[in-house]
Amino acid sequence: METLLSLSIALIGGLLLSRVTKKLDLPAVTAYLVAGILVGPYCLGRLGISGIGFISMETVHSLSIICDVALGFIAFSIGNEFRIPHLRKIGRQATIVGIFQAVVTTLVVDIALIALHFAIPHVLSIEGAIILGAIASATAPAATLMVVKQYKAMGPVTEMLLPVVALDDAVGLVIFAISFGIARAMGNGVDIISVIVEPLAEVAASLILGAVMGVAFHICERFFHSNSKRISVSIGFVLLTIALSQMTFDVKGVHIGYSSLLTCMMLGTIFCNICDFSEELMERVDKWTAPLFVLFFVISGAELELGVFTNLLMVLVGVVYIISRCAGKYIGTFTSAIVSKCDPKIVKYLGITLFPQAGVALGMAMKAKVFGEVGEMVSTITLFAVLIYELVGPALTKTALLHAGDINPEQRRSARHAHVENMPEHKKTRHLHREAIKAEIRKLIQATKFHHKDN
Repeated sequence: METLLSLSIALIGGLLLSRVTKKLDLPAVTAYLVAGILVGPYCLGRLGISGIGFISMETVHSLSIICDVALGFIAFSIGNEFRIPHLRKIGRQATIVGIFQAVVTTLVVDIALIALHFAIPHVLSIEGAIILGAIASATAPAATLMVVKQYKAMGPVTEMLLPVVALDDAVGLVIFAISFGIARAMGNGVDIISVIVEPLAEVAASLILGAVMGVAFHICERFFHSNSKRISVSIGFVLLTIALSQMTFDVKGVHIGYSSLLTCMMLGTIFCNICDFSEELMERVDKWTAPLFVLFFVISGAELELGVFTNLLMVLVGVVYIISRCAGKYIGTFTSAIVSKCDPKIVKYLGITLFPQAGVALGMAMKAKVFGEVGEMVSTITLFAVLIYELVGPALTKTALLHAGDINPEQRRSARHAHVENMPEHKKTRHLHREAIKAEIRKLIQATKFHHKDN
């Protein structure tokens, strides 16, 4: 009962707080994260009343299955952006920007943190600086996708943003494997198989599993024709793919696992390119996952470790990491967008939309814990950065898309108005006619009231 009560309060609290952030002209994602902090172990959880808030980090971590499922559906939605006609249009540009900005970000952060190492060597080691540089390449797809959906963003920046974010995770894993190998070599703990071969095998295995599941998904959905059953099959296959991506096995001494993000992205990519009604189906699935995404961000907010602010030197390293990463993302995106001859709006604003960072970066930080004290430092800095990025990043993404013209406030509609716009023409005409009659009746009633007052 306590778990259901905590989840219901988290869900309703996040939704209510989104009404406040709407008045402040902030994205709903920010509200969900703040709601998570409020119901988390550092606020309501301190009261120790089970069910009112998350009383400990162990309680929050016990809900990790919700986060795993939400990330799977987010990756599945992003895979929908890799349609072949769309890739023919921007594929070359997205590939150049996606790879170049990740590499530049790693280099900029490495340089900044290695320079800081010489000032405070007892806090930040060179190995830690190199690992943090690799983690800096990762971008959070969840917050970005939620902002795009909330504001119904459409335009050149949005079209480029989603494929770049999707590609960013694959590139980030490769960069992390290389950087981690270098750091291990410097620490005399070289294990080529674990730091180079296994991450690359993870990328390949994830893409293969996702492709196989995408084909199986298409074959299975052909047996069903009603929308409700097709939605059920879609949800079932995404859940099955997430479950299978949790597997691990050994092949001749090489430990192979899967990235659920890459696997579900490939699932969505294959399915959307071989199924002729996939776009309509994915729109229906998106409606089903809306409350799941709210819970995901509230739980993510509850997971944020506010204790990182107690060490001022760690805060200093975190600030340098955040500033240098933002600089790297913007410079890398700006330069590569010019080289690949992208739209001027993409050149100017795309880099800002790549600032958010969360799940993938935290996963990399967890892997770095094998370094002992260095790994703990890396984890602390990453948690600090995620806290800042998740609270500020969505607002920056929204501002960039607004200035780029991808968000047009005048075109936003409530659900009620959107329903009218989507009506068939004959039904829309009848609806507007009825509304006109109602308006005339209201005018007559109002006129009658004034007439009685005058008498």
